[in-house]
Amino acid sequence: MQITLDVPEQFCMEFSPVELGRRIKLYAALTMYQSGSLSAGAACEFAGVDRFTFITECKKHNIAMINYEPGELAAEVAAFRKAS
Repeated sequence: MQITLDVPEQFCMEFSPVELGRRIKLYAALTMYQSGSLSAGAACEFAGVDRFTFITECKKHNIAMINYEPGELAAEVAAFRKAS
């Protein structure tokens, strides 16, 4: 599928149209991953980047790759200790 965006020219001075499109896709993927709309794998596919690049971008934009609900981590650690 192709989506067309009208971008004011003053925002295109620094990047070529191809580079701007790449960045928009990456930022959209990061936002959708952060909101829980996409898994990390789906976000990589959406942005057209490998997992290592996606992890690097998450780190650069302070997006956690591991999100635990309160108590979840403690429960996993307890289960791990019990199994060991």
